[in-house]
Amino acid sequence: MLNYMASRLLRALVTIFLVLTFAFFILRLSGDPAMMIMSAEAPPEALAAFRQGWGLDLSLWQQYLNYFSNLLQGNFGQSMRDSRPAMEMVLERIPATLAITLPAFFLKLLIGIPAGIFAALNRNSLLDRLVMSLAVAGYSVPSFVLGLILVLLFAVGLGWLPSGGNTSWQHAILPIVTLSLGGAAILARFTRSAMLEVMGQPYIRTASAKGLKWQSVVRNHALPNAAIPTITIIGFMVGSLIAGAVVVESVFSWPGVGRLLVSAVASRDLAVVQSLLLLVAATMVTSNLLVDALYGWFDPRLRSGAKTGRAG
Repeated sequence: MLNYMASRLLRALVTIFLVLTFAFFILRLSGDPAMMIMSAEAPPEALAAFRQGWGLDLSLWQQYLNYFSNLLQGNFGQSMRDSRPAMEMVLERIPATLAITLPAFFLKLLIGIPAGIFAALNRNSLLDRLVMSLAVAGYSVPSFVLGLILVLLFAVGLGWLPSGGNTSWQHAILPIVTLSLGGAAILARFTRSAMLEVMGQPYIRTASAKGLKWQSVVRNHALPNAAIPTITIIGFMVGSLIAGAVVVESVFSWPGVGRLLVSAVASRDLAVVQSLLLLVAATMVTSNLLVDALYGWFDPRLRSGAKTGRAG
């Protein structure tokens, strides 16, 4: 188990390094921050002074080495636009993002997993087709389209809820619903598929042949084994709690990490974008590590395989 997790940890560190490297070069090759922040009409002397002050006049490789050298010392850089520590700006936006993504995450679980189990236990019935049709519709509609539909219906049409902002708990309802419906649909579909695959296994038929009640077979044999592939999707959803609301925050004018990312990218605020991507990458790889650990816990074959070198 130790070797199994060590290999996953090394892979996670390499992933973060590659994400930061890719982001570093893409950001610098896609536009000049001096032109974006000071405008193209600024005097050439001012633009040159800006580039020199922020180290943009150095070669690309020198900037790259300086960036990682500072990063290893815990220096994430400063915002070119606000002259504030970049990571501080990112961290102060996280509570607002978690205020909508955490409730949405639990709502996904409460809707998606029971719906998938219900559909699997009633396979090919009218209710199964209804649940799966709703699931297909749920994850096929883009989140910004769904958000606009909810605004038109509940804010403009009925006037029940505000269309944007964050001054009261009512403002969070539409963003939470928008975030949760697509994820719940994906969970329902994956849970149904996992349950159907498990229920077709010989050990399920053997348990039924022994005279066990069907509820006991489902609870003690089908559900634990069907949980293993579903964990992957849940882990991805946990990893996307920080970055998963970019579009929704823009639609509902919610002042979280997503809106900060959009504005920072638009103005080429390099340190802020890089700090955001570092946080997102760290969150994703941490959730993947937790998923790998849960795999090893739920499935002893992975632990034994890791010891003998036969697994991942």
